[in-house]
Amino acid sequence: LRMKTVIVCLLALTAVALARPEQYTDKYDTVDLDQLISNRRLLIPYVHCILEKGQCTAEGKELKSHIKEALETNCAKCTKAQKGGTEKMIGHLINHEAEFWEELKAKYDPTNEFTKKYETELKRVTA
Repeated sequence: LRMKTVIVCLLALTAVALARPEQYTDKYDTVDLDQLISNRRLLIPYVHCILEKGQCTAEGKELKSHIKEALETNCAKCTKAQKGGTEKMIGHLINHEAEFWEELKAKYDPTNEFTKKYETELKRVTA
């Protein structure tokens, strides 16, 4: 009876773990994206970090470590705040920083397989 209880508990824990998808850390969800967008002096170091052309802050390192997967999975592991922030930032880059957007695409999606959907959807987004 005792072994049966242990097995049932393990199966229940496994089911809970599988049902709850893994998410990226929400530690940096409160970064002020509007401030980044409105100040190129703040934005450029983040872009350079992601492009591996400059040093990274802790937030930049975190973003860089997940950017390719997030693009490929439509941000499947993103929190709600991260999904909104991703749309805001990509929309801003597409509409106002096209050169950076092209560099990011070349690095993380050279075949344009994943980013074309963002371009179509987010050309209407202005920041």
